[in-house]
Order: sequence, then structure tokens, then C-alpha cells
Amino acid sequence: MGRYADIVLPLAGPAYTFAVDGSAPPEPGSAVAVQFGARGYSTGIVWRIHDNPPAGGRVKSVVRTLYDTPLLSPLQMRFWEWMADYYMCTLGEVMRMALPSEVKPRAEQESGMVGYRPRRICFVRLAAEPDAERSAYMQRRAPKQYAVVSRLREAGGALPRSEFSESSALSALCRAGITVTEEREVAEPAPRHSLPDTLPALSPAQERTLAEIGDGFSRRGVVLLRGVTSSGKTEIYMHLIDAVLRCGGDVLYLVPEISLTPQLVERLRRTFGDAVTVYHSGLTPSRRTKTYMGLLRSDGGNVVVGARSAVFLPLRRLGLVVVDEEHDASYKQSEPSPRYNGRDSAVMLASLHGAECILGSATPSLESYANLLSGKYAGATLSERYGGILTPRITVSDTLRSAKRGERRLHFNRELLDAVALRLERGEQTMLLQNRRGYSPFVECTECGWTARCPRCNVSLTRHLAKGELVCHYCGYSMPLPRVCPECGHGTMEDRGFGTERIEDDIASIFPQARVLRLDGDTATSGAACARIVSAFSQREADILVGTRIISKGLDFDGVTLIGILNADNLLNTPDFRAGERAWQFLMQAAGRCGRRSTRGEVIIQTSEPSHPLFRWLGEEHYESVAAELLEERRIFSYPPYARLVRITLRSTDTGRLASAARTLDAALRARLSGRVFGPASPLVDRVRDEYILEITVKIESSASMSKARGIIREETVSLRSRREMRGVKVICDVDFQ
Repeated sequence: MGRYADIVLPLAGPAYTFAVDGSAPPEPGSAVAVQFGARGYSTGIVWRIHDNPPAGGRVKSVVRTLYDTPLLSPLQMRFWEWMADYYMCTLGEVMRMALPSEVKPRAEQESGMVGYRPRRICFVRLAAEPDAERSAYMQRRAPKQYAVVSRLREAGGALPRSEFSESSALSALCRAGITVTEEREVAEPAPRHSLPDTLPALSPAQERTLAEIGDGFSRRGVVLLRGVTSSGKTEIYMHLIDAVLRCGGDVLYLVPEISLTPQLVERLRRTFGDAVTVYHSGLTPSRRTKTYMGLLRSDGGNVVVGARSAVFLPLRRLGLVVVDEEHDASYKQSEPSPRYNGRDSAVMLASLHGAECILGSATPSLESYANLLSGKYAGATLSERYGGILTPRITVSDTLRSAKRGERRLHFNRELLDAVALRLERGEQTMLLQNRRGYSPFVECTECGWTARCPRCNVSLTRHLAKGELVCHYCGYSMPLPRVCPECGHGTMEDRGFGTERIEDDIASIFPQARVLRLDGDTATSGAACARIVSAFSQREADILVGTRIISKGLDFDGVTLIGILNADNLLNTPDFRAGERAWQFLMQAAGRCGRRSTRGEVIIQTSEPSHPLFRWLGEEHYESVAAELLEERRIFSYPPYARLVRITLRSTDTGRLASAARTLDAALRARLSGRVFGPASPLVDRVRDEYILEITVKIESSASMSKARGIIREETVSLRSRREMRGVKVICDVDFQ
């Protein structure tokens, strides 16, 4: 009887069935080469071996197995299945995200399907011992040849060709048949284990919190640690990591942004040495692949620091998962599928492995806090700043009042400028936050009011001074800044609003003696570029750091004593039920970046709405009251954590077909999920890359079955996609969207 394998390919489709050798079928989790299509060959993952031939048609056979060891363990396969089910995608889409590109090669010819190969090195070895006469000759007349032979004798085997600089001597020995060269594969070494002699000393408050965490692990497995900024959460994590490493286990340490990894990795490596490995999307495909394959061969003792994609790594002995800054929205992937949440996926991963999981933040998400209140998570609190550091002084500065009094210069209230001047005089550092990159959000004609807009997206173009262009931040379209208005022909273009590039320019003009750096999406074009800027500011090569939200996340600078938040208004006026929570988290996290050593820090927040309720909540001691107020609002309007949300996005270049598809899907869902369906509605940006967009939101109360609701949504979206008249309409499901 023939045997068959269900093979997952990196496609947005189901598993495909191929025939396999019945005497020695590949193991589930193995990577195999298969022919897919007329001429193309692709990598697939064996998911299931069975005896059931597919209905109709000739069945292609698996060409060959690509690696000696399965790429996925049974636990990883279960994790993929959970992710595909929960986030409403296919296993192929999970595969596309989970495996580094060089692990899953594609080729036009089967001979090209080689899979990942370790690097090859040229070695030199002795082929034959020179006789006495030859040896005597080399000693007298060819000492370099004699030195090569002597080194190879002492080594007792082959040596890398790179260790010999005597090219002519080697060539002569090879011609004489005394030495030969050969290429050998050199596998990347598995990560080495390193246990520290000493760990950071803990304060009494940290010791109490560590004991509280240990008790929480024994009761629940997942602990939510609320530790105020600068309280020393990282030192506690290091003690937990050490305990796992001493048992031979692995640790996964997640951070929301790759910008946080350089400082953290440096700190961890000082203690745990080469056991620390970095993994994130900013690495080259080759580096990601080498890391994956190295961990695949490892027998434990690894500390992996990475962004959300690190949850897919093959950590066989996972004992601890740390999710730092667990509240951060960057843990949620928006594009492409799977649109997973790294924090929630990490909790599930820890559960599958039977590992402990700690979620840490100064401002935990309301969803995690609700899990603590319900008893699903255990809790621990660290309420003292390390070393008795005082919390920063927070000042709310009224921009309208400053403007009326003539106390505003460019984008800065006098209060903030005086504070910056004082820091420069003292030799201290300042961070200025404006959550918009570019020079200005848009330009406007001084005569007719015309604004430059993207021809492909329904958004205005952002001016970038360094590029001399107007740029769309959605599709990348760009155009030169017009000299005169294209609409009226005689007006000039004037900047409206301000971004980080303009702040950098203006603050340098006000304080020409200051050294200014900028950290945003335009300057941090890679992990290395980001690390250079962070390192330069950390080493006090600049006095002022201007940046977007990215600089408020977990960075630690000794010299920063002033934080200026230049436009808090754009935090307050967002049409999002999470706006209040996120604005408060942002302000508190930003405040935590200053005064982290001996000098008390100061935070100056510029806003035109100083009486906004948000500013009543500032101060780390107010977390419980803030969370209670926000949770009550969520409960009244049935938003998470009291309901689960699924957003169904429909996209098409044909507005008529898009509207028809949205009406059809909306009617089908309302018939089966009455009262839980909202829309269709246009988002704020309703056209991107020439595709028009409509959205339907499904809200499932926490007492109802989310699994059943996802099943209904899946059935109806599959039905919609199968209709001929709906071709060209993309349907995207985003579970627990942010």
C-alpha cells in the first residue's frame, strides 16, 4: 500500500498531499523538496504521514528530504497549529513567517534545491611524508616549505588554508604531492553555555519581588510584574534566567522593538557571555538562518533576546519566557499574515512547553491587568525606584497660553527652552519626543489652500527636508517639493505642523552649541544604524536626542535629566478606544527615561488641553485608579477585555465590487452573529496603493465562544472568496487587532 504525506508549503493555501517512500518516509516536521507547479520546486514541511490517497489525479512524489534533522519539533508543530487556528490563517502563512528564508529555498530546477548548507572552508593536510633527502633540502633551501610541513605534523591533521600566508610554498608542496587542499563544510557552532560567577546584587525590595514571582510561578505559571520605571526589573529577570540556565534550560527574552536589543544584549552578555543570542527581522537572512540552525542542534542553555518573531525559534528546553514592556502595541503584527500578538503567543508557547512566563511593565496593558484581577495570572509589584532615585517632576505646559503671552518660540514654550538651556549649562542630556517623522506632516499653498496628496493613497504627503521630497508613508510614493502651487500657479508652499526632522533643525538653530541626534524611522534604517545612534547618545557624544515614540521604549541613558514631549495633543485626539490607555502609557514610559541615576529628572509636556483628564493620572502611584477608570469605560461599551474583536478588511481597486462584497459578507455574518457585527465602514485612510478599503468589525462578548465565532467568520469569508463575481476582492481577518 502506498504512503502519503500532507506537506505544508509557504503559501496562503491548504496542505498538499504527496507520495512518499513507504519503507522510509520522512518524519513529521521534516523539510522536503517537492515539485509545485509545472517547473518550480519548493520547500515544504511534512505535517502528517498517512495511507489515504487524494481523490483523483496523479500524485507527485516528494523529491527528497533536505536536512538530517526535522526543522520542527512536535511542540513547535502544535504551536503553529494553534497560531493558524487562533489568528485565522493557514499553516503555510505561519511557515512563511516562522522560518528564515535560506532554510526554505525555492528553485526552477530540482538540482537547485540544496537547502541551507554550512559555510565551506579550504583545508590543507599532508598527503605524504617527505623522504629524508627532501626534508634535508627543504631545511637548507626552502625553509618556508619546511615550516608548513612542520606545522601540519604538529597539528596531526588538516589546518585551514587561511592560517598559511606562504602561497608559493604551498603551491610547491602540492605539486610535489606532499600536501593536498580540500574543501570542508564547517557547521555553525551551537550556542555555548556560560554560567556567571556573580549576579547583580538585589535590593531588599527586589528580593521581596523575586520571592513573590517564585510564588506566583508555583500557583499560575504566568506572572504579571508591575515594576515602576528604573525599579530594576532587568536585574530580577537576570536572577530568573540564571536559575533556568543552571538546570540546562533555554530562555526566551522578548522586547517590542529591535532598538532595545543593543543595550540589553550588552548588559546580558556581561553576565551570561556567549549563551546570549540575538534574533529579529533586522538581521540578514544568513544570520537568521545560522541562528535557527544553531539552536536546532543545541541541547539547552541558551538565552535568546529578540522581537516578536523569536517565538518561532527551535528552543527545545524552554524553561522561561520573559516579555518585557508587555503593554507595547509593537508586539502585534499588522502585515503580513499571521497577524499575531507576540505577547499572547509567548504565553501560549510557554504553556505548551510547561515553562514559566513573566510579563513585565511599568504600565501593564488592561488585558493583562484584567487577567491578573480574574486570577488567570499571578501578580508581583516592584514599587521602588532602584537606589532610592526620585520619580521625575512632571509639568504640563499650556501651548495656547504661551502663545498668547509671547512666550513661545517656533514649537517650544519658553518653559521648555529654559529647561533645555539649564541642562546644556550643567552638561546633562535632553530627549525631545514628537511622534511624527519627517519635516512637516503636509505642505499647503499660501494662496488657494491646495495640499499635496498621494495619487495612490488617500493621505497627504509628508515633507522630508533631507531628501528634498514629499513622501507618502503608506506606499512610498514621492515627488519633488513644488516651487509654486500646481493648482493656482502662483502661491508658494508652506509647511504645516512639525515632525522630528524639523525639531532637530529648529532646536539646533536655537542652541547652536548643542550636539543634536535624531532617532526615528528615517535615521534608524537598520538595527546597526539604530544601535550606532543609541550608543553615541549613551556615550554622551550628543546633548539632545530628538525622536519618535521609539525613544520612549526601555532605553537607559545615564545623563538624561529632561524629557520634552512637544505635542501631547496628537495622543489625545485619536479615534480609538485604546487612545486613553496608550497616551497614558506613552507619557509614563517617556517620563521613565530621565533621572535614572542621582539627579532628579523633569518631564515637560506641551499641550493645548492642559485640563484633559489624562494629565490627572500622571504619576506611577496612580496605576490602579487609572486602570479601574479605563476598565469601567471598556465594560460599559463592551470593549476588550470584556469582548474579543475581529476586524475583517476588504480591499479592491473596483469600488463597485468592493461594496457588493462588503454587503454580502455583512448580511451573511449578521444572519449568524446577530448584534455582534458592525459596519461596513471606511477607515480614516480608505485608499492605499490604489486599493479602496472597507472594514467590518465583529465583537464577541467574553461569555460567548470565540472559537465558534472564528469558525463562522472563516466559513463566510471562504464562501465569499469562492464566488466568481468577488474575484479581485481581498479579504483579511485580524483577530484582537490593535
